[in-house]
Amino acid sequence: MSRFVEGVDRLQLSLLPECLEDWVGEDNSAHVIEAFVDALDFPTLGFSGVIAKGTGRPAYHPAVLLKLYIYGYLNRVQSSRRLEREAGRNVELMWLLGRLAPDHKTIADFRKENGAALRKVCVRFVTLCRTMGLLSGGVVVIDGSKFKAVNNRDRNFTRAKMARRLAQIEENIARYLNQLDTADRQEPSDEIAMKVEHLKEKIAGLKQQMQRLAVLDARMKAEPDQQISLTDPDSCSMATSGRGSGVVGYNVQVAVESKHHLIVTHEVTNVGNDRAQLAPMAKAAKETLEVETLDVLADRGYFDSEQIKQCVEAGVTVTLPKPQTSNATADGRFGKPDFVYLPDQDVYRCPANQLLIYRYTTIEKGMEQRRYWATAACSSCQIKSKCTTSKEERRLTRWAHEHLVEEVQRRLDANPGAMRTRRETVEHPFGTIKARMGATHFLMKRLPNVAAEMALHVLAYNLTRVMNIIGRPALVAAIRAG
Repeated sequence: MSRFVEGVDRLQLSLLPECLEDWVGEDNSAHVIEAFVDALDFPTLGFSGVIAKGTGRPAYHPAVLLKLYIYGYLNRVQSSRRLEREAGRNVELMWLLGRLAPDHKTIADFRKENGAALRKVCVRFVTLCRTMGLLSGGVVVIDGSKFKAVNNRDRNFTRAKMARRLAQIEENIARYLNQLDTADRQEPSDEIAMKVEHLKEKIAGLKQQMQRLAVLDARMKAEPDQQISLTDPDSCSMATSGRGSGVVGYNVQVAVESKHHLIVTHEVTNVGNDRAQLAPMAKAAKETLEVETLDVLADRGYFDSEQIKQCVEAGVTVTLPKPQTSNATADGRFGKPDFVYLPDQDVYRCPANQLLIYRYTTIEKGMEQRRYWATAACSSCQIKSKCTTSKEERRLTRWAHEHLVEEVQRRLDANPGAMRTRRETVEHPFGTIKARMGATHFLMKRLPNVAAEMALHVLAYNLTRVMNIIGRPALVAAIRAG
């Protein structure tokens, strides 16, 4: 006779084993969390509440709350209230915390008050990975991605948004006024009186909105970036890769090594572009890896001549594409790459095989720029229309350290698969972390708190990667040996 698998009677006294240890096997990630947290030096990391107070109610040791948070971020449970519930019903957490169940406020306050220490814990695990030989070299990829903040898009105002909102309110007021004029021309009745009263309330409400927006407009114009967010003041409106789309949030920068896809270092910023992030991230990755030289890949959004120069001076070799900022090629004319620089003569050779000679040097935006042109050759050139739309000669500008940029291009030409390596390396961590975060992304407000939250996400990601690479028992053994 066919039978189904049957459960055990809930009233049976032997439902659970005699001890929690029987429910948490050696291959459980809880063992990794316990070994890692127990090996930390909490006073050195800067956690608050390490020393118990002599009076008052006993507090939870930071190790207990840190174990709770690491377990939560490993298992997609980031909310303090959900962590409170899990601590009371999750057998693995009962084992990990010794059956302690902190309340949600205690849990939330720990994350809010120990942001700097949590970031150091993340760095400590990266150091452990380096000691284990998982960060033994190779290529590091730098990239950034936009993460949503708590702040809703409707509670973020830029100059363009403010203008659209004010225009919309004025349009609505004009429509209601027209409806009032129409009502005044009709025969008086109770229904008309109610409609008139309703329209007047609508207009009064819209006028109050305009007054409120006028105050916000003054605050917005006083901000350096000309925008304001009401829920999370540190979050900013940023463009994303989707055309015409954007997000109110933060720009998370990461440096990922190409072999195991581990995040070497990361940073949370509220600047919408990546142009000023290349050198700081490259230097931080080099310092973390403790290497003399470092190869870095990045996309065209990081291209900045001064940033490349700083990387070279720091011993970092950068490979990234140069964005096309000129319309000459698109319009069918010769672009600057069509002109060949001859360093021995300090001249450019144009497509007509004429020489553009050095004329003078100027300083633009703090950068030394050299000017080249050939007046006589341009005036009689047969293909001038393919070179410039100006009635005068074609002029070229060369940065004093242009050879550094040209070397970057040569490296990219010699390694055409570099950008594919970049994409395959860095998109994996971002996709994994965002999937774990869910639709809401960050839960906390203000940049320091968001940075602490991101550190927990990066720690959870790196822990997962290492557990998958070498296994949980091997990681526990490495932590205890280190």
